[in-house]
Amino acid sequence: MEKELRLELDTIINTSNNNITITDENGIILRSNREHWKMYDIEEGSYIGTSIYELEKKGILSPSINALVLKEKKVVQVLQHTKSGHVIMSTGYPVFNKEGQLIRAISYSQDQTEIYRLQEQYEQLQSKVAGFQAEVEELRGKEASQHPILFRSSKMKQIITTIQRVAKSDATILFLGASGVGKSTLARYIHDRSERHKEPFIEVNCSTIPETLFESEMFGYEPGSFTGAHKSGRKGLIEQADQGTLFLDEIGELPLSIQVKLLKVLQEKKMTRVGGKVEHLVNFRLITATNQPLKEMVDEGKFRLDLYYRLNVIPISIPPLHERQDDIVILLQHYLQIMNEKHHSTKKLHPSTYHQLVQYKWPGNVREMENILERLVLTIEDPIIRPEHLPLELQSNIKETVESSHYEQDMVEKKSLKEAVEEVEIQMLSRAKKQCKTTYEMAELLQISQPTVIYKLKKYKNHLQ
Repeated sequence: MEKELRLELDTIINTSNNNITITDENGIILRSNREHWKMYDIEEGSYIGTSIYELEKKGILSPSINALVLKEKKVVQVLQHTKSGHVIMSTGYPVFNKEGQLIRAISYSQDQTEIYRLQEQYEQLQSKVAGFQAEVEELRGKEASQHPILFRSSKMKQIITTIQRVAKSDATILFLGASGVGKSTLARYIHDRSERHKEPFIEVNCSTIPETLFESEMFGYEPGSFTGAHKSGRKGLIEQADQGTLFLDEIGELPLSIQVKLLKVLQEKKMTRVGGKVEHLVNFRLITATNQPLKEMVDEGKFRLDLYYRLNVIPISIPPLHERQDDIVILLQHYLQIMNEKHHSTKKLHPSTYHQLVQYKWPGNVREMENILERLVLTIEDPIIRPEHLPLELQSNIKETVESSHYEQDMVEKKSLKEAVEEVEIQMLSRAKKQCKTTYEMAELLQISQPTVIYKLKKYKNHLQ
């Protein structure tokens, strides 16, 4: 009977899909199926009577599942790595006698090498896909917004928060603000983040279209509508914006006759071309902007009250650049880099020049900044743009220019680089201290950590103004 049980056991072990190993309480291998040791590069028959601890020392079993079972005296599962590169999943079970003594350890092993390699390949593929997706998103972002919204001031943070909140809706937005503050850039920013971002963004500057051509430009015309009309007719700007966004800049310049027709389009969602009889359905999101006081124009009879209420659903006032000095700092760096790249230059701003540009009132706002920096990059031969290179309107007063020259000369005469760096740090800390209320604001302005600000304030406390 015992002989038959042994035969049955040997048959079970040798025909099992799992690789089975049985050891005694001392770790000596008693039984194992023939295919098992091929995974460990050991010849068949050389394992019976071998100690698993020896095989572990030689690195053949790394680690030995049976050794772990004998040590832990409980079920154990491990992932083994062999010298030949196999990855093996092993599970071990303890066997106890009636007295509760551990007498055997039985382990089942499966070669997971191919699955493991497939998993690695899958993870690598996933990583590549994620990388490609990131690149695509980056390219989409660049394509969607050639002029990114750069800001640091609290006023612009509030405006961007509002814009992000309403971008997904179809609500009509009215931007109020002086020329050049970036109203068209913000309109594009909204379109790019709306549900219509894949559809056209049609921008119309109402102040640049002659009144006699306004109707045909906005509403289009049918063939033969007037002398000089195209033979096949033409879609108007409103029709071109169908399913997308129509941005009407300088809406205050819109003629009263066109105001009536625009109001009808907004109310009925349909329009008729000049010289035509067929009504065309249109569906667009309207964004408008003006630098004029529309409410006063309504009181003066220059702008329709009913159209004003249609446009004034979400009014957003954009403050002029001189009211958000924190934005000037990063915009100067941004547009100087753009102009350098555009004209293959490496111009830099002298610290005194940078200071004067930050203090300048910028009546033409962001547009003026772009133009002036491009002019400086193109016309100045020196690699460093100094205060004397600035246009006269930017030089606030002679005294400041003289002080800047003295400052520059003083920097040259310093005994060491360390002293020069300390002088610059003192100057910048003094200015930041005047502009900011807290050390956190100073850290944000200077682009350093708040603990560093505290350290430097203590270091230079006797030199700060």
